[in-house]
Amino acid sequence: MNNLVYLVRSKLLAMMFDVAIIPLAWFAAYYMRYNLGKIPHVYFLHALIALPLLIVIQGFFYWFFGLYRGVWRFASLPDLIRIIKAVFVASVVSLLIVFLWSRLHDMPRSIFPLYGILLILLLGGARLFYRYIKEQGRLGLARKRVLIVGAGQAGESLARDLLRHKGHYHVVGFIDDAKGKRGKEIHGIRVIGTCSDISNAVQKYEIDLIIIAIPAAKTADMQRIVALCSETHKPFQTLPGLQDLTLGRVSVNALREVALEDLLGREQVQVDWQSIQINICRKKVLISGGGGSIGSELCRQVASLNPEQLIVIEKSEFNLYKLSQEIKNHFPNVQFYAYLADITDGIRMKSLLQKIQPNIVFHAAAYKHVPILEDQVYAAVHNNVMGTKIFAAISEEVGVEKFVLISTDKAVNPTNVMGASKRAAEILCHDMNHKSKTKFITVRFGNVLGSSGSVIPLFEKQLAKGGPLTVTHPEITRFFMTIPEAARLIMQAGVIGRGGEIFVLDMGEPIKINYLAEQIIRLSGKEPGIDIEIIYSGLRPGEKLYEELFYGYEEMTRTENQKIFLARHSLNNREQRKDSLNELENMLAIDDSQKIMTTLKGLVPEFQGD
Repeated sequence: MNNLVYLVRSKLLAMMFDVAIIPLAWFAAYYMRYNLGKIPHVYFLHALIALPLLIVIQGFFYWFFGLYRGVWRFASLPDLIRIIKAVFVASVVSLLIVFLWSRLHDMPRSIFPLYGILLILLLGGARLFYRYIKEQGRLGLARKRVLIVGAGQAGESLARDLLRHKGHYHVVGFIDDAKGKRGKEIHGIRVIGTCSDISNAVQKYEIDLIIIAIPAAKTADMQRIVALCSETHKPFQTLPGLQDLTLGRVSVNALREVALEDLLGREQVQVDWQSIQINICRKKVLISGGGGSIGSELCRQVASLNPEQLIVIEKSEFNLYKLSQEIKNHFPNVQFYAYLADITDGIRMKSLLQKIQPNIVFHAAAYKHVPILEDQVYAAVHNNVMGTKIFAAISEEVGVEKFVLISTDKAVNPTNVMGASKRAAEILCHDMNHKSKTKFITVRFGNVLGSSGSVIPLFEKQLAKGGPLTVTHPEITRFFMTIPEAARLIMQAGVIGRGGEIFVLDMGEPIKINYLAEQIIRLSGKEPGIDIEIIYSGLRPGEKLYEELFYGYEEMTRTENQKIFLARHSLNNREQRKDSLNELENMLAIDDSQKIMTTLKGLVPEFQGD
């Protein structure tokens, strides 16, 4: 109610001002016509007689052309265009009526052009002056001196928004590597140098905050800019990437701290959202392990695509609770069902899937922590292999259209139990596809930033304690991608897949773990080796120096999406593998870890574990 009163009052005040301007411009035109001298009496009398007509006509066209749709606080070119239209049309109509009434007797011919020009200047000038006053903010308020890196469209939009917050920010200048922009001005703000000048500019202009406004920056460029910003020891922020940035979000509110993922890959992942939506829309989608990092992100993205039902199976009560609250709060219109259950429980799985009758299954449930599973071979095989076998067999039985297994790069030439168990799951799904109407599809990728149990949360905890940060080996490398882009590509692979494929996500170049440690220290405002130490603890059981995404016998083929590859392969001896799986199940029944390991090696001959 208060907002409505304020809006009506604002419009009435604006209308009263605009009407009051009409006589001012009208008589000012006469005084200019007579060089600020005395207006002849008869002319002044005719001017008074014509004034009410002008007010009525001009007021009508103010309303007709929508002068009161705009807000003076944000007056801009469209508002000025509306003013010009209203004044021009009203002046022409007024001139015609006065001409028909008096043939312009005792009325100078130059009055109407002068009147129109003055009216435009007064109406437009008042609005722009009001905006200028508002943008100045309160005098004496401490303002941050800002340097914007990037004088492109995002930088321009951000500068425009910062100018509206002059009570808090003062944009000193732009930095841009484009030579043609050096010395140019955007909204009155000069481009003062290139990225190599950041440090000098910060000192010379006493900068308080650096903002990186290059949402499409490539990884190498972002790393270089962040390194240069870090050298200044001043805070720096950035905008979201292009895929998360809409025109309306290029603003102060969109600013955030530079995150580690900004330094590891800002190339935008493009997916065919239309085909994904067609694949998901009005379907029953079941996600196992929905409370995990990848599973929960899949839930968010699937929920946004209008599925008939979103069903989650998760055995962690706390994770299921968190996910349920999030989905219900953010997607209240989605039919969401959450089940606390274990995929290795065949009776429970059969009961649930027969009741649900899902169309699409994303199988993300798995044990994934390498060092822990090295000593827990029973748990790894029971959950990752037999759990997948039970879940996949029941999915096939109830008529699931597509079953998407989420695998890992550790399944390639595995040196640990976790990787070997995931490779066994890949083989199992490949073999099931051979005789099934259900399309079994596997998606293989590396590490995701920020997932539970990954190195990033560990580094953050160590950093919070003041260090040191522990890295197992100075040469160890891993593939990384963000959780949202991994989820998008998993869904895209599910669309592309026709059954039996192993899709491999393009992870870019492998990243050294010690580089991650150094960057996370720098992003906290400290220097590695000076403020926070990095120590090397040695490789853990089952850990490799580097991971691979393909086997040597797999032919890497591009798909219609440049970020998804197809690992073409041909596996023989299907009956032998079936026997190995049966034997593995028998060994689990007697909980003989040594025989489980031996049988697992028979099923996965590339397994190089002890």
